[in-house]
Amino acid sequence: MKKLIKYSIGIGCLAFALSACHKVEVPVSTELTPDVFPQDSAQFVQAAGPAYVALRGNYGVEYFFMQSYSTDEGIMPARGGNWYDGGQNKEMHYHSWTKDNGYVNGNWTWLVTTIGATNQALSILTKNMPAGAFKQTSLAELKMVRALAYFMLMDNYGNVPIDTLYGDFTPKPNIPRAQVFNFIESEIKAAIPSLSTVTGITTYGRPNLYTAYALLAKMYLNAEVYTGTQRNDDCIAACDNIIKSGRYALAPKDSYLKIFYPDNGPLTPEFIFAIPYDATAANTFPFRSVNIHARYDVPRSETKKFSLPFTPGGPASTLPEYYAFFNDPNDVRNGQWLTGLQYMNDGVTPVTVATTNLGYDQFYSGSDPSGALLFHVKLTPDIVLRQGDASQFDVGNDEIGWNMGYRNIKFYPDASSPTRNQNNDIPVFRYADILLMKAEAILRGGAATNGQTALSLVNDVRAQRTTTAPWTAVTLATLYAERTREFAWEAWRRNDMIRFGKFEDKWGFKTNTETYRRIFPIPTSALSLNLALTQNPGY
Repeated sequence: MKKLIKYSIGIGCLAFALSACHKVEVPVSTELTPDVFPQDSAQFVQAAGPAYVALRGNYGVEYFFMQSYSTDEGIMPARGGNWYDGGQNKEMHYHSWTKDNGYVNGNWTWLVTTIGATNQALSILTKNMPAGAFKQTSLAELKMVRALAYFMLMDNYGNVPIDTLYGDFTPKPNIPRAQVFNFIESEIKAAIPSLSTVTGITTYGRPNLYTAYALLAKMYLNAEVYTGTQRNDDCIAACDNIIKSGRYALAPKDSYLKIFYPDNGPLTPEFIFAIPYDATAANTFPFRSVNIHARYDVPRSETKKFSLPFTPGGPASTLPEYYAFFNDPNDVRNGQWLTGLQYMNDGVTPVTVATTNLGYDQFYSGSDPSGALLFHVKLTPDIVLRQGDASQFDVGNDEIGWNMGYRNIKFYPDASSPTRNQNNDIPVFRYADILLMKAEAILRGGAATNGQTALSLVNDVRAQRTTTAPWTAVTLATLYAERTREFAWEAWRRNDMIRFGKFEDKWGFKTNTETYRRIFPIPTSALSLNLALTQNPGY
């Protein structure tokens, strides 16, 4: 979507005096106020820009890390000290994070800054825009941006403060998660009558009516986690509002992987709401605001294979426990993985690395450590900590270590970009999720509607993913496995594991079963800025 976000980036440069200072709990006024800006229709559109630029923020990198590396989906071990990053990746894996973890701090700051930027935009536009349908739709879209940010904040941090008034410096205490849930639900429902039903280019990257229903469905499916009360029938009703619209469709088998390619965008049939990324866009917010999956996901030995203009680090991989779900040889979703012996794109020419015996294996003890070695790259499934003790979380700085772990390339490396940034937009809500959420809600006790059963819904998805025969039965366990295959690397794994009671399981080197870690601590930075906050239980 290369793209529609440019309208927001330009004005972003003007408004980012807000930057990281604009926390939810500490609003900041700037020269950009309702009294001086905006004055005409073009400026009205521009004034909304900071909220959308902020939303891009951490979503493609640090937010994904926190949702994936705290689960069996992803792991980023150190490799000879490289990528240790102060232990934040190790803490995610071991479930040993504290309020000082870099991801815990950074993602809180990103989300509350997004909320703050949205509060400012709403304040400006509420005062300056002339009354009418365009104003109501613009304000409703911005409230949906804020609702999405609050949803992610609530999902990750549980008890959080609510602040919707720009310029209010009063410290806000964090309130119980169930109350935050009710606030978000009320905001979405209030926005629904004014949201557009248009899909495609003109609304892409902005929340439309179906974004609202998708967010409600996700909240209702997780309602027992958030509030203690199931809302399965409400989840089904929200899904039905999207299904009956006929505006979205499953990507067929032969194009499923392509919907995540660098040229994806508003014509992608499954995307209900996506975060647009543009490799040429300036990074104007105090967050990276980039999609750099290839940097983390592609082995450094495969730079030439993917025609990349940089050498990727390739430190991230999945775990054997997660990859075991991909056990159907007829499933097109297997194509998102790099496994085993590696070949160039012709499928014949081996990917090779020229090194030495010692470069290949740092523990080589033979008589010729500097002897030349040309080896055919092979990615191995297991992660083995070989350097130092377990606290170093280190697989070693040699070719054996660098080629440990199967790699995910769902967000296919972008050879068209002159930098390590990519043009692949990242979906937040897809139509496949709507169908599988409805199926799950039925399995959890909700009433089936419109002639659709849990089994028929899952088979609808599977019919576009595999040539294997349709299922004859479905359970929560098999649905969980299907979600694992469908939403790999899309930042939903932690959410799913918690809802299915899997977050305390053992995987990799992780044995911690502390249930309070289903939510993260309020970070040090927030506690220092807002003395009204109370730390989450257990921390």
